[in-house]
Amino acid sequence: MDLKERLHSHLIQIVRDRNPYLASAGHFYVQQYIREQLSQWGSVEIDDFAVRGRIHHNLILDLPALSLPPGWGGKQEKPIVIGAHYDTVPGTPGADDNATGVAVLLELAAEFASRPLKYPVQLIAFDMEEYGCFGSKYHAAKFKEKQQSIRLMVSLEMLGYCNHNPNSQNYPAGLKYFYPNIGNFIALIGNLWTVPDMIKLSRNIRKSGQLCEWLPVPNRGLVVPDTRRSDHAPFWDNDYPAIMVTDTANMRNPHYHQASDKIETLDLDFLAGVCGGLMEAIRDL
Repeated sequence: MDLKERLHSHLIQIVRDRNPYLASAGHFYVQQYIREQLSQWGSVEIDDFAVRGRIHHNLILDLPALSLPPGWGGKQEKPIVIGAHYDTVPGTPGADDNATGVAVLLELAAEFASRPLKYPVQLIAFDMEEYGCFGSKYHAAKFKEKQQSIRLMVSLEMLGYCNHNPNSQNYPAGLKYFYPNIGNFIALIGNLWTVPDMIKLSRNIRKSGQLCEWLPVPNRGLVVPDTRRSDHAPFWDNDYPAIMVTDTANMRNPHYHQASDKIETLDLDFLAGVCGGLMEAIRDL
C-alpha cells in the first residue's frame, strides 16, 4: 500500500465515536488499535493518569536516535515529542478531529522506527484532549518535574480537511490580512522559541509540494486563545518549544465537532501530502 492507502486503512479503524465517557467501547477499540500499531516498533508504555477519580491512558512509544559508528562519540540529543489525541467529543466519529492526527502519528512511528532520526523520538497518543488537554497536561508536567529537556514538541491536530474555494478560510480577528483566504494549506502555530524551526519545517513541507503557512504566537497564546486549542498548549505553559500542525479546525472545516465529521469529508491526497511533508521536514530538523 502507498502512504495514502495506509492512512485510509488507519482511518477506517479509528473513525468512530470514541468519547471516553459516552462511547467507551469505541474509545477502548481505538486505544487497542493504536497500541497494536505502535507495538510493531517497540515497547508501548501505558501511562495512566486520573481525572475526577477515573483512570485514563496515554500511549507512549520511545524510538532511539540514529546510532553513530563506534568512536564517533557525540552528545545525547534531546528528544522530539510528537503527539495526537485519540478521544472525541460526544456524538461524532471524529474523522478530521482527530483520527487524521492519529493516522499520521502511526505513519511517523513507522517511518522513524525504520529510518531513525539524529534525535530520539517520543510518540504519544493523548487521551482526554477534548475535556481540557488532561493527557498532555499530565505529560508536560511530568517532564517539567523531572527537568526533562526536549528538542521540540509537535502536536498533530486535524490534518485532513482542505477547501480550494476562495473565502473558504477564516481566522481569528486581525489575521485575515496576513494569510490566504483559500483553505488549502497546512498551518504551523508555535511559540516564539520555535520560529527558526517553523521557518525550516514550512520550507521543507513546501518543497514536498504541500502548501504551508506558519504563525508565531507570543505569551503562550493568551492573546489569541484559538491558538491554544490542542495538546501543544500545556507544553507552552511549561516553557517548552511546541508547534501545533493543523488544518485550522473550525476556521475551515464545517464538520468540526459534528456527527458529519466522516471520512468522506476528508481530502486524502491533502492528508497524504501533509504526512509525507512532515516526514521529510522533521527529519531535516
